[in-house]
Amino acid sequence: MRAAMRPMQKVAVFGNAGGGKSALARELAVVTHLPLYVLDLMEFRPGGEKVPRDEYLKAHEELIHRDEWIIDGFGGKASAWERFAIADTLIHVDLPLHVHYRWVTKRFIKGLFRNPEGWPENSPLLRSTIESYRVIKLCHRHLTPQYRQLVATAAGSKRTHHLTSPAQIRSFLEAVREEFGK
Repeated sequence: MRAAMRPMQKVAVFGNAGGGKSALARELAVVTHLPLYVLDLMEFRPGGEKVPRDEYLKAHEELIHRDEWIIDGFGGKASAWERFAIADTLIHVDLPLHVHYRWVTKRFIKGLFRNPEGWPENSPLLRSTIESYRVIKLCHRHLTPQYRQLVATAAGSKRTHHLTSPAQIRSFLEAVREEFGK
């Protein structure tokens, strides 16, 4: 597995809503000591108000040209594909749809007691949850096939990981811990 030996310096974590991408990215940041950037925190202000698009795109452009990062999130198709082209490591979280729906529901229930980690302060939990439910099917139909093709195509030139179950996510994190001596 030659590609797996490449250094991990610019990591894009992506996939459908509610797939555990943020938890995976946080753990990767702890293990690798790479800085973590959560796109939801760049795209939304406290309370859930969207940042002007040009402001987000400027911040994203500056971010992807840094030497090291883990970026969690989508941020729009154009910026996502720009990020994927620059990343040396692509991690596609591609779980069965029922898992995404279940984990969005779990996040909602936990969010009733505390703000979900990685969300802007005072985000509108119900509205965001309903939006996540809507996005899951759309993403699965339109983006997931493109993500799968991206990972398959990039496998020869980048470190790629296509994680299709919670068990694979756990195994991947364990392998990274071993690689980084954690």
